[in-house]
Amino acid sequence: MRILFIAKRGESSVDAAISFCRERGAEVDVFLHDWGESIPEACLRWTGDLIVCYLARWILPASLLDAASLAAINFHPASPEYPGVGCNNMALYDEVDEFGVTCHHMAAKVDSGPIVAVRRFPVAENDTVASLLERTYAELAVLFRGVMAPVLAGEGLPASSETWGDRLFTRRDLQELERITPDMETDEIRRRVRATTFGSWRPYVELGGFRFEVVDPD
Repeated sequence: MRILFIAKRGESSVDAAISFCRERGAEVDVFLHDWGESIPEACLRWTGDLIVCYLARWILPASLLDAASLAAINFHPASPEYPGVGCNNMALYDEVDEFGVTCHHMAAKVDSGPIVAVRRFPVAENDTVASLLERTYAELAVLFRGVMAPVLAGEGLPASSETWGDRLFTRRDLQELERITPDMETDEIRRRVRATTFGSWRPYVELGGFRFEVVDPD
């Protein structure tokens, strides 16, 4: 089986996923990338059996999706209720008690193709963006092995009865979530701080033409 493997650069679980496929006899063509990088011509000219996107940033053209004789699938680091980007942030803002990861067929529209499989797990009240993201990536790796093992053994892909949520979350939605205004209720501010504090990223408030980062005193 020949696989086109497209993924985010610098993620250890990506290396493990590639090795998982190669150890089971697959010929894997790998293209890693960061935000803002264009799809190389060599990738666009690929033909083979299966396309796998794993934590990928690129939106693939229909011509490339059609080049896979078996399927083109994506491993999405969120449950079906959260298509798009910034999904773990949105889930924390919504104060969900359960999140998940999704494998689905790729279509021209982002996160809209038929769902292959979903794996869900609990969200704790004290979860942060960092802790939820770490667990999400771990669960995505488990889902990957569960889906790919039978595929690599020639058994094909499963099908799920789950469907996508109605709203496709965008980068603009995430940027709006980071913004705090003085008229917001305390609970709204708390939810936004929890959902958008990660590494060097912070929610902010603008006053007098200046932007101030908002930091949780705890």
